[in-house]
Amino acid sequence: MVEAISHHRGEFVGIVMATIATFAIFINALFLQKGPHPAPIFAARPLMPIETPVARAVPQPQPQPQPRLQAPPAVAAPETAAPSRQQLIVDIQRELQRRGFYDGALDGIWGARTDAATRDFLQAANVKASPDASEALLRLIAASSVKAPRAGAPTRNDPIAELIAPSKRILAIQRALADFGYGQIKPTGFYDPETRAAIEKFERDRRLPVTGQVSDTFIRDLAAMTGRPLE
Repeated sequence: MVEAISHHRGEFVGIVMATIATFAIFINALFLQKGPHPAPIFAARPLMPIETPVARAVPQPQPQPQPRLQAPPAVAAPETAAPSRQQLIVDIQRELQRRGFYDGALDGIWGARTDAATRDFLQAANVKASPDASEALLRLIAASSVKAPRAGAPTRNDPIAELIAPSKRILAIQRALADFGYGQIKPTGFYDPETRAAIEKFERDRRLPVTGQVSDTFIRDLAAMTGRPLE
């Protein structure tokens, strides 16, 4: 072998160098490379990623809407504190009677006599207020010290004085015509030219025969317009 090497020294050195180079390549590829070789001899299969089980959200049951409880309708309490209209009128009649303005029955009816007594009181007290039945009117009369005048009152046993005395019917008509704009009439209770002119104007507006007299047709239409009795 030594003789062969000595005869073929160049070939032997080449074989040794080739062997050393081959081992160096394998050692470098296997142990000295930090990453995969760009051209590996044996291609390695990529490892399959391990799938971790994902916890699926379990659907939670949705809460059912609760039915709304409706409150029972409120029942209005009966108004026991406020007096009725009839009782209110009785109280007004009583207060007017105490002051001498009313001499009728305490019947709770707002008739011509009660209306005239109320207007007489307001005129005597020099107060501008509505002559309708109300709590304010009752308080006004109760708090007032005004008395009805007695001077010049006709005596009931004198028929002449009764004939020339002011008529309550004419007085109610004059007040109604004045309230609804049929002239500047002063409520005197006597049939005068101003009252006649106001009646004629009312008859023309209502397309009635123009007479200027206190007829039944005139009384009926005036009472229907004003909404209060004139008797």
